[in-house]
Amino acid sequence: MGSGQISNSFSSHCSGSAGQSVIWYAGQFYALFFLTQTLKVEAVTANLLIAGALVIGTPMILFFGALSDRIGRRPVMLSGFLLAALLYFPLFHGLTRYANPALASAQERAPVTVVADPNTCSFQFNPVGTSEFVNSCDIAKSFLAKASVNYNNVNAPPGTVASVRVGDHVIASFEGAGLSLGERKQKTAAFNAALSKQISAVGYPASANPKQINYFMVMVMLTGLVFLVALVYGPIAATLVELFPTRIRYTAMSLPYHIGNGWFGGFLPTTAFALVAATGNIYAGVWYPVVIAALSAIVGFFFLPETNLRSIDSWPAAASQRDGRSISEWDANWLERYCAVTAIDGFSSINEPGE
Repeated sequence: MGSGQISNSFSSHCSGSAGQSVIWYAGQFYALFFLTQTLKVEAVTANLLIAGALVIGTPMILFFGALSDRIGRRPVMLSGFLLAALLYFPLFHGLTRYANPALASAQERAPVTVVADPNTCSFQFNPVGTSEFVNSCDIAKSFLAKASVNYNNVNAPPGTVASVRVGDHVIASFEGAGLSLGERKQKTAAFNAALSKQISAVGYPASANPKQINYFMVMVMLTGLVFLVALVYGPIAATLVELFPTRIRYTAMSLPYHIGNGWFGGFLPTTAFALVAATGNIYAGVWYPVVIAALSAIVGFFFLPETNLRSIDSWPAAASQRDGRSISEWDANWLERYCAVTAIDGFSSINEPGE
């Protein structure tokens, strides 16, 4: 197989592991991150809520796995991708409304504005925690994102030091470049304290009030997220096994699964925070799993084959008889099936199995 054909296959941005991984991460890890870091729900309470949703939702994984044995892998998984793309925003808005209603109310009635030179505002993607964002714009947006404050962005002339407008009050940020670590910490603490005072004055809560949490409805929202996980996670193992012949199965299924989970799923929290800080919307991070899930649904519809009822012992002989292709042609085109369950882009060449 030529490198151009392989590159085109990989560039198809095939579905399966990437979509499954972001839905899995969004339904468990990002949901916990959203509860504790965005909605300021106490950590023990948030973990218990997530654990309760998992206890309720885990049997759904078995159910949808069994359902895929009856009606096929494709309809179950594609339904999960599509429903995730459609339901994530309502579910996360619901979490805010029921877990921290004071925050939801403050976001509606107390707009906040960041005035800054856009050329000084970074996309705060920091997966390993080693980057420092010391521009005045980054300092202001980082605090507001961590405080779960929605804000509008207003462009200022070049060279303007960023400021935050809360109602009639304006709090100036500062430029951290050139300051010593001690000076930067001192100025950051003073800026955070002044801004905290103003956002508290207009109703932004420092934490979720346990007495205001609607625990039942929060559990419903979280169970809905686990339901989406079950739709895609139930059939994924069987799908990966059935897609490849025995000779290459372990490598072929392991690589897309772990890249999908490690890269696409693992970057979700970091990417989500960067999107929130850049846009000023606490729900902007949800776009990451929504886009990946939607792409997985589209690409999977066209490229993901139905593998249910395929005998993994006699395959590819049975498949070749059904499709009119010789066994050698199936082996030569193993990458077609590989691409249907991963989302890797940028490779230009790869060795054929056995080389």
